Amino acid sequence: MAAQEPIDIAPSAQAAICVDAASGRVLFEKNADREMLIASLTKIMTAIVAIENGKLDELVTVGPRAVGVEGSSIYLKLGEKIPLRTLLYGLMLRSGNDAAVAIAEHVGGSIEGFVYMMNEKAEYLGLSHTHFVNPHGLDAEGHYSSARDLAVLTSYALQNSVFQEIVKTEVKTVPWPGEKWHRKFYNKNKMLRLYKWADGVKTGFTKKARRTLVSSATKDGHQLVTVTLNDGDDWRDSMSMLEYGFQHYDLVPILRKGQVISKEAHLTAEEKRFDIIAGASFSYPLTDQEKGQVVVEPVISFPLKMVKHNHQQVGSARIFLREEQIGAIPLVVKLRPEPSIFHEMKEWIGLMVWQGAER
Repeated sequence: MAAQEPIDIAPSAQAAICVDAASGRVLFEKNADREMLIASLTKIMTAIVAIENGKLDELVTVGPRAVGVEGSSIYLKLGEKIPLRTLLYGLMLRSGNDAAVAIAEHVGGSIEGFVYMMNEKAEYLGLSHTHFVNPHGLDAEGHYSSARDLAVLTSYALQNSVFQEIVKTEVKTVPWPGEKWHRKFYNKNKMLRLYKWADGVKTGFTKKARRTLVSSATKDGHQLVTVTLNDGDDWRDSMSMLEYGFQHYDLVPILRKGQVISKEAHLTAEEKRFDIIAGASFSYPLTDQEKGQVVVEPVISFPLKMVKHNHQQVGSARIFLREEQIGAIPLVVKLRPEPSIFHEMKEWIGLMVWQGAER
């Protein structure tokens, strides 16, 4: 559900979006589906594909195609061996195009093989306005994405703890094989210093794409993601969107895992009694006006008499905001402990005492 915001809080951006990272709810958007050049924001996909498919401590041998790539560089040398983890910091903090090529050749077997993996991941995530032809983001025909797709990609990547740790790092000191000194990577992302709650993600620039930026920030457990494309005032626009999101939307817990949905004692064929509980938690960003408009609708789709074990799924709880479904979680059973003979005797004695007192 997209917010209908009458004012432009990202006036300098050709395209922009602000989303809640957990739910994906759009809080603000501007030309969000326009296919555009994205420069080094490409490296968000490069990083998550490498993290998910590579071995972080494995040494990467730098090949000739990685040496001397134009644009941003961490100055790799032919034949040197660098841990994949170190290259990922060079990729995301210093935006090393040479690091992108070295990573691609190592993880994908070739640049072309890795780009195939990038596009496969884009298809898996439903990024319908995205296509990659290289791992670094230098301008190329057929290489593009949109603000919405980048927000979806980043929200997905931020679920990965390794990715999350890399993009929030301001300075990283790494050992450099073959040298007597360590190397320091300083993060180009000024949002980490300009905005109190910022915790990522990536900057970008080429002559054709102009300035591009993906930012993330977390305040009181609520994480937002913003994207600006072709934006001459990207720092300010990103902060404006983040402030708008945090000021107008609260992350409201709708259901918590283990919450009892039905306290009725259902009886199965095996005489087992149970409650129906939420199998997962669900929170959603809401304005003050929306907080009283959420409805939870439990749907039981499994015959309760056939329940065999604890935490068996028996249905789902569907969550609606103004009659539009915004989410669903599984409903499971929680078996009640069988009453012991001692417990039953205690209840019987208590009943006799109570009846005696009544007389």
